[in-house]
Amino acid sequence: MPSVIEPGELAPDFELPDQDGRAVKLSGLRGRPVVVYFYPKASTPGCTTQACSVRDHRADYEEADAVVLGISPDPVAKVKRFHEQEGLNFSLLADEGHGVADAYGVWAEKSMYGKAYFGNERTTFIVDADGKVAAVLRKIKPAEHDALVLEALAQLRSRAA
Repeated sequence: MPSVIEPGELAPDFELPDQDGRAVKLSGLRGRPVVVYFYPKASTPGCTTQACSVRDHRADYEEADAVVLGISPDPVAKVKRFHEQEGLNFSLLADEGHGVADAYGVWAEKSMYGKAYFGNERTTFIVDADGKVAAVLRKIKPAEHDALVLEALAQLRSRAA
């Protein structure tokens, strides 16, 4: 398995299409913290719980001045359908070739019902305003995601103050 990016390292830059097919470039968001969360698959129970929780905590992310980007290996059309069905208020990015997941070390072999396959590990990276990884949250339970991310953002803010 490729090594996962660690805190203090420069976050690998990427450009991916969002749910509307518009290009989103990580380096274009410098100056604000960015929450980059990798999720396995749109419209599955855990991923829906995670995405809807981010949606419902919008005010908390705005207070932290953070941009949230969810990344899955799904195609744009599937990401768009998920975005619309759940009324999401942040960008979902389509990483169909899983190149960004590879760069972040989260594309991994998984197993379900005895069947091995590859997919995104549920991992979140908090990228600071300078483009460096401030925190890495691995294998987070969807229902605990926002509390852990918002705590990491608060720590980032207090370090910057």
